[in-house]
Amino acid sequence: MALMILYNHICYLMKRLDKSLILLLMVALAVTFVSCSSRDKRIRKNITSILTPISSGNPYEIMVVAEDSIYDGYPGKSLLDVLKTPMKGLPRDEAYFKVSHVTPEHYDRITNLFRNIIRIVVDPNEYTMAKFRLERDVFSSPQAILTIQGPDVVSVSTYITEHTQFLLNFFTDEEINREATYLQDEHNVKFAQAVKEMFGCEFFIPIELNKMKKGDHFIWASNDAVSGLQNIVIYSYPYVSKDVFNRGVYLALRDSFMRENIPGEKPNMYMSTYRPSVMLKDINVRGHYAQEARGLWEMKNDMMGGPFVAHSIVDTIRGMIVVAEGFVYAPEKNKRGMIRKLEASLYTLNPLPEEESEDKK
Repeated sequence: MALMILYNHICYLMKRLDKSLILLLMVALAVTFVSCSSRDKRIRKNITSILTPISSGNPYEIMVVAEDSIYDGYPGKSLLDVLKTPMKGLPRDEAYFKVSHVTPEHYDRITNLFRNIIRIVVDPNEYTMAKFRLERDVFSSPQAILTIQGPDVVSVSTYITEHTQFLLNFFTDEEINREATYLQDEHNVKFAQAVKEMFGCEFFIPIELNKMKKGDHFIWASNDAVSGLQNIVIYSYPYVSKDVFNRGVYLALRDSFMRENIPGEKPNMYMSTYRPSVMLKDINVRGHYAQEARGLWEMKNDMMGGPFVAHSIVDTIRGMIVVAEGFVYAPEKNKRGMIRKLEASLYTLNPLPEEESEDKK
């Protein structure tokens, strides 16, 4: 329907424009559709996103739009303190976000295409209190523009500090949801089929994780890269009581599965958990209770190690705990982006009803 509306508009314009303008219009439309296809494989869901340029910038990058005096003053310093908070669960400090800055006069048709934008606006004549204002896909897609507005620098900087966790969670969730949505359409089909057959679950991982190994209630996928090794595993065990979510029980089960299925180069080498690093918290994933674990892994009797993140989900249909985990080995690289990309995959894990899992085998 939306494409038909676009077609009718073009036909109307063709009746009113001369031939040279018609040719120019058709060429521009062709370039737009081709460039969208080649630059970004994400399937556009509606006519608005088709006609909106693809956003610029990389995941977990934020552009701050503010006057120099605001950016260099209390509001800007408060915001940078938040955005450059070290991300938890990494072997060395890496900020949650990479930050750039432009002034309002340079916020134009190029810079306003950025995927994540925070605007700081201070105006005593316009505002009586500090607050947030959110807009999505205004100039490009996907895009989130968060305006922090207030009557003075003190109220704005205080408001930013008071909402530290919201700011971190909001832009992190935006990026994770974008990647998880993308994985619905572009994922390792062979791995997804194997997960349905073994666990009765829907689970999507990046295409580049194309090396797969199966074990007993265990599947391991990897990009098998020389540099920047990324891995995802999924395994399951019976849900006997809520005690399986106790820290000690979880760590013992993780070590058992990893030792059995991810050996090192020599017999006395195996993966284990660096226990002091592990942080656990309760989350909700697609309507299912889950426990998130985040921390560091190490290869016993070897020098390998790195970060991991895992979701343990209760499959009430089959009476099982299903654990999906992403882990990275990249001693020569920053790891935030890699582990976040794997983390997005974990949010696609979804136990299917018996009949649906059978139909999809």
